[in-house]
Amino acid sequence: MSENIEKIKCLIIGSGPAGYTAAIYAARADMKPVMYTGMQMGGQLTTTTEVDNFPGYPNGTDGTAMMNDLKNQAERFGTDVRFGLVTKVDLSKEVGGIHKVIVDESKEIETETIIISTGATAKYLGLESEQRLIGGGVSACATCDGFFYKGQDVVVVGGGDTAAEEATYLANICSKVSLLVRKDYMRASKAMQHRVDKTKNIEVLYNTEIEEVLGDNVVTGVKAVNNQTKESFEIPVTGVFIAIGHTPNSDLFKGVLDMDETGYLITKGKTTHTNIPGVFAAGDIQDKDYRQAVTAAGTGCMAALDAERYLGSLE
Repeated sequence: MSENIEKIKCLIIGSGPAGYTAAIYAARADMKPVMYTGMQMGGQLTTTTEVDNFPGYPNGTDGTAMMNDLKNQAERFGTDVRFGLVTKVDLSKEVGGIHKVIVDESKEIETETIIISTGATAKYLGLESEQRLIGGGVSACATCDGFFYKGQDVVVVGGGDTAAEEATYLANICSKVSLLVRKDYMRASKAMQHRVDKTKNIEVLYNTEIEEVLGDNVVTGVKAVNNQTKESFEIPVTGVFIAIGHTPNSDLFKGVLDMDETGYLITKGKTTHTNIPGVFAAGDIQDKDYRQAVTAAGTGCMAALDAERYLGSLE
């Protein structure tokens, strides 16, 4: 394997809005970036049918089309986009050190800089009907998709701050929001619980879980069950928002890069610098608060600029 080591200036891991934007900037700075897309080329947005809130698309677009646009733009400036999965990293702690990466457990790469944009994966309930209707009424992002359910009835699943925030957000645009909480209490902060309680068109159903999402091609309702009484009932809705959290895709860097208790990478101040020189993080892998395509793209730009300046400081 060592006989065929590829040596590059900039490696980008992940292919969502953060990764592709970083690639555009890095390529224009003549860093000749190589991107490994991961198994889900284009990231989470490829599971979204309609995108109306990304600047530059006055008539909207769909997630896959937008990711193809970003990919084509990155390639136009010379980014080498490759389908593959980074399976091991050996990061140098020295300024100007070379980072070693293994791709698909076989190919070895040595790189001067790494931009990590592996994102985060939304947690779902794991129901077959739920997975089948993702993009057809099932969503994990109210601020992304809530607009499409204006004036309609929807369900939010979860009992934490994220669920409470999404429910109150949706209540401003939807007729009714049913908030399904698995336990007999909410884990959300008292302040968020008060917001929910004060919102008249939110109904909180405790001890309630979804058994099945109803509908063939689009959501028509949910079959729910009270896990105490075992009573099943149906709620007619057109949208189901799963708000039970996200899992950052950071396992590869555990024990090497600084991260918070839930696995999000920690960057320094207003930069994308990690605790390892020459390694930068952008997008949802380091952002658990906003998680939007446009903010991910912004940090992708920042990461490429940070990487360019880092290389410049070594000359």
